[in-house]
Amino acid sequence: MTTDNAEFVKSGLLDAVPFARTLGLEFVDLAPGSATMRLPDDPAHHNHVGGPHAGALFSLAESASGAIVLGSFGDQLDRAVPLAVTAEIHYRKLAMGPVVAEARLGRPRAEVVAELDAGGRPEFPVAVEIRTEDGTVTGAMTVTWTLRPKR
Repeated sequence: MTTDNAEFVKSGLLDAVPFARTLGLEFVDLAPGSATMRLPDDPAHHNHVGGPHAGALFSLAESASGAIVLGSFGDQLDRAVPLAVTAEIHYRKLAMGPVVAEARLGRPRAEVVAELDAGGRPEFPVAVEIRTEDGTVTGAMTVTWTLRPKR
């Protein structure tokens, strides 16, 4: 991912998704095939046991998945709209403090673009690992995305 592309993703996602700004989500890393975002520890986002609320964790993971979609397919936005189709999340362990989510594209970019080129509406998974800053895995999410052709 080029520096220009990374800046496009960072500003584009935070401009297009006001809730990500409301939660204070931050970019940690953007690279070809992966995106990592951080949810700072904020008592306003805590649940009844003092950790990040499940909705905040879901938003973090979904935002990280959106970042990798923008980073991987931003050059296709003139002809297709990226949309989340389904999402499944597993909360495995109580998260406390700041949390990060690392998203990875689950299908080769070239394969997805080839399907779009052929007139299809490709779907592809994005796997997201949710963990505390010390590396403890607290959850996992899979978001299935599509590139809906503009007609």
